[in-house]
Amino acid sequence: MAGSDHGEAARVSLFGRIFLLNALVLVTAAALLVFGPATVSTPAPLREVVVLAAGLVVMLIANAVLIRVGLAPLGRLTRAMTTIDLLKPGPRLQATGHGEIAELITTFNTMIDRLEAERGYSSAIALSAQESERRRVAQELHDEVGQSLTAVLLGLKRVADQSPRETREELLQVQETTRSTLDEIRRIARRLRPGVLEELGLVSALKALTREIGEPAGLTIRRSFDKNLPALDAETELVVYRVAQEGLTNTVRHADAQEIELSLTARPSEVELRLRDDGRGIGGSQEGAGIRGMRERALLVGADLAVGSTANGTEVRLVVKAKGESE
Repeated sequence: MAGSDHGEAARVSLFGRIFLLNALVLVTAAALLVFGPATVSTPAPLREVVVLAAGLVVMLIANAVLIRVGLAPLGRLTRAMTTIDLLKPGPRLQATGHGEIAELITTFNTMIDRLEAERGYSSAIALSAQESERRRVAQELHDEVGQSLTAVLLGLKRVADQSPRETREELLQVQETTRSTLDEIRRIARRLRPGVLEELGLVSALKALTREIGEPAGLTIRRSFDKNLPALDAETELVVYRVAQEGLTNTVRHADAQEIELSLTARPSEVELRLRDDGRGIGGSQEGAGIRGMRERALLVGADLAVGSTANGTEVRLVVKAKGESE
């Protein structure tokens, strides 16, 4: 019986509830006029006008309070609509209220769930294609461009050995320039396709990454890696590596920092990556494509990512689940 009564209440429309609230106020006012001591004369003296004005003010206030209470869930829904970010999943709104309001909140939550799932699927496809393209470009740089430049180096050496003394110095300079270009191409290929990650694991890959990024920029990078870290699957290790890579690159380009702290910390069934610099921080600036790319990667493996300014710099914190612990 109670369930039936609740169902009848839930079927009352928003218009019906507002009408009932107004009707309640008006009926109460009419009952007070009929059964109360107040009377209205013609013409009405000042005292009666004051009484009626006071009653009208009370009715308006009561009507406003009742409507505000009835429509409060819509205000929460409006705030959620204006602040929601699919890259920052949060708790869903509780479907409080009755009838159409509760149904609207439930529909909104369902829509956000569907949008997050579709965005995650689309991001997974896009990032997978991006990684495949990176591997292809890295392979071409290593095999084709690298081999061509190696052949050029050998040819220059052979020509330099057979050239007169006055032209040998110029050929040696060209040879050094070619060798530097070959080294740079190899570095680019390693960043595009972290072979160390596949062959030696995450810790070795992060050590190599800090050397490649930190030394040319003159940064001091302090590394701290816990021993016996929980095992991570290949996709999660790649996400951790890419987030660290993007964080270090952003620091070099934008932070004007002198020192960076990079750590991997073991937690129960989790691993935390923390990257902190002593630069100028991000302040109130909007997140760029780099940070949003990190958020998309974190969502792919169900990781928690936090990026923000500290007292003296910027901190990136990524918490990923260990292998076999994903929900």
